[in-house]
Amino acid sequence: MRKKRTKTKVNKGSMILLIAFSVIMLFPFFWLIRSALMTDREIMTMPMQWLPSRPMFENFGEALTRAPFFRYFLNSILITGVNVVAQVFSASFIAFGFARFEFKGKNFWFAAILSTMMIPYTVLMIPQFIGWQTVGAYNTYLPLTIPAFFGNAFHIFLVVQYYRGIPKDYDEAALVDGAGYLRIYTHIMLPMIKPVLCSVGVFAFMNTWNDFLGPLIYLDKEMMKTVSLGLQIFIGQYTSSWNLMMAASCLAIIPMMIIFFFAQRYFIEGITFSGLKG
Repeated sequence: MRKKRTKTKVNKGSMILLIAFSVIMLFPFFWLIRSALMTDREIMTMPMQWLPSRPMFENFGEALTRAPFFRYFLNSILITGVNVVAQVFSASFIAFGFARFEFKGKNFWFAAILSTMMIPYTVLMIPQFIGWQTVGAYNTYLPLTIPAFFGNAFHIFLVVQYYRGIPKDYDEAALVDGAGYLRIYTHIMLPMIKPVLCSVGVFAFMNTWNDFLGPLIYLDKEMMKTVSLGLQIFIGQYTSSWNLMMAASCLAIIPMMIIFFFAQRYFIEGITFSGLKG
């Protein structure tokens, strides 16, 4: 009985702790939605006003018409779609070589790829910009999409770890049956690593959709801007439309919530098994 009571107290304590952390994590979303339904004056009111006196749903319509946001959404969808496909393919293909082949310098090259994660983007920003401008890619989507076809170190690491948990008996059996390595990759490996590919896809989607610095550097034309860059129009030198920016931000996070909701099961499985296998 004493052990049962102790266990019950521990469970209650864990539940209270989890609820407290959930409230802390959800508070920014509450603040975002609350501010999107207010006027600018209510947002800045002191003492703080927790709820709008009257929900201003028209803020969402005004935010969409203040700038060509539908075009911004289409641009973001195009860039994000290309990046997701490219990063899923490149990560799975490169990781296949590191996980299933033995070659000279394999560990060195794998370590070299992982070491690129330690290089800050700000260090590469200027030389990359000069390079893309030299080849005439400024004001195009090429600098925002082409690098995705050459792999991402973190994504490659995740997929390699998942590959290593798959017995090589599958490869050997396929080779005995006359299959080549390309066929093994496409028909055997890819179906087996769906969870980690889903994780890579979610990471690629979130990173690309939220990317602000890349579009800011390479895109100057109004009709080529992305959603993250379009949110900047609500911040002026002297006045800012915080309620409209919050309303536009609410609309901007909807695609990410939808993607994560449908990919949640595979996403968690891919991250879990990538960390355990190897």
